[in-house]
Amino acid sequence: MRGAKSVHDVPVRHRILTASLLAVAALYFLLPVYWLVVSSTKSSGDLFGTFGLWFADPRPFERLGDMLRFNDGIFLRWTLNSLLYAGGGALAATLFSAAAGYALAIYRFPGREAVFNTVLAGVLLPHTVLALPLYLLFSEMGLVNTYWAVLVPSMVSPFGVYLCRIYAAAAVPVSLLEAARIDGANELRIFRTLSLRLMSPALVTVFLFQFVHIWNSFFLPLVMLSDSDLYPIQLGLTTWQGYADRQPELYQYTVGGALLSVVPLMVLIGGLQRYWRTGLTEGSVKN
Repeated sequence: MRGAKSVHDVPVRHRILTASLLAVAALYFLLPVYWLVVSSTKSSGDLFGTFGLWFADPRPFERLGDMLRFNDGIFLRWTLNSLLYAGGGALAATLFSAAAGYALAIYRFPGREAVFNTVLAGVLLPHTVLALPLYLLFSEMGLVNTYWAVLVPSMVSPFGVYLCRIYAAAAVPVSLLEAARIDGANELRIFRTLSLRLMSPALVTVFLFQFVHIWNSFFLPLVMLSDSDLYPIQLGLTTWQGYADRQPELYQYTVGGALLSVVPLMVLIGGLQRYWRTGLTEGSVKN
């Protein structure tokens, strides 16, 4: 094709500059992870008394084992709580977003654009703004300091609705839906058997974004929960850090817990990134 350039046509200095910038960006993002790996092998004293980017008397399994056994294995409970909040909330948010986005994209009804504009406003609204109203509402309902206080808000994703509408409009052909209706399929069956499959890249993208958001959420659990047995990992580690002045070993436990807390995210992103890329690119334009 005329005008197209191969990699070899790019000047060497441009390739060197691009590679250098990418290397700096990779170093910027990977250095904290490397620091976590190194620091998780140290004692609390070595954390402050040795060079931060190299090992000193490394005992990774012993240090992590002590952390996992501390306070009757409370870290494992926090991990299960985070999996419940993030997994359950992300799955529900994905299904609700798929249904809402599909309806906004396929069906014509009065007030459709007003509903979609409201969803867009929800995308722009900071989550911290809603924490206090949600606390007052859930307090009246008796849901504060329960699993539902974190799960229910996690089931709503305005960005997921927005992405599913854009993707459904691009990836679900109206002619295919009409053919299914002629064959006698009802709307629920069409959505469940045809539309969800065609929208699967977008659904994986919504699930991944929502899972990461809930997993890293701190302010909402802080407002809603007072029982440490209900804490997610992020809130639990912050609690340990707050008591570290009185119990110095908690410094090391906090670092080890932070390392383990990123492992599920790395596995999830590594396994779903190809669907994530597909969902972002294919859903942004119409074929």
